[in-house]
Amino acid sequence: MSENTSIDATLRYRVGKGSARAARRAGRIPAVIYGDKQAPLSIEMEERVVRKVINEPGIFGRLLDINVEGNTATVLTRDIQMHPITDEPLHLDMLRVGKSSTVSVGVPVEFINHEKSPGLKIGGVLNVVRFEVELNCPAGDIPEKIVVDLDDVKIGDSIHISAITLPEGVTPTITDRDFTVATLQSPGGGVKNEDEDGEEVAADGEEAAEDSEE
Repeated sequence: MSENTSIDATLRYRVGKGSARAARRAGRIPAVIYGDKQAPLSIEMEERVVRKVINEPGIFGRLLDINVEGNTATVLTRDIQMHPITDEPLHLDMLRVGKSSTVSVGVPVEFINHEKSPGLKIGGVLNVVRFEVELNCPAGDIPEKIVVDLDDVKIGDSIHISAITLPEGVTPTITDRDFTVATLQSPGGGVKNEDEDGEEVAADGEEAAEDSEE
């Protein structure tokens, strides 16, 4: 787990579109902190700081410490509103979390030991079904990534979430099936894959057989 990023902010005593536009003209980005059974808090932060933070990897899975006039709120970024043309940040929604809270976050997947995979050595293709996995994590212990070891993975193998070691206290948000994270296909295909909804389909487009089919 990485250390929390600390950001200084000031309270916004006036809210609304006019106030938000005035803040942005002054080089500051408005935001709201909500949750943890406390009243919402309207704030603004320096634009250059916000730009730097949101452009770093994993912004939606990283804890931020927002220092607001002597008080610190630990938050997760839940939404970033961007200008449709300039792609500049306009507003942030932040969820206040306690150290004992459990939060759902998307955690990136990293694949290691490509050179040790027999399937990749003979020209197999790694088909990544999920580049990140949604996990329930303790707010104070969110993993930066989960690691998939490709050592001994052969053509035709599927890597399911059950085969990946997760940190203590971390569980998948999907609990009704052992979903696929990646498959190793032959260069011409022919290995089962998952569609965007997580249902298995065959490479030729035909519906895959259920695991329980007799």
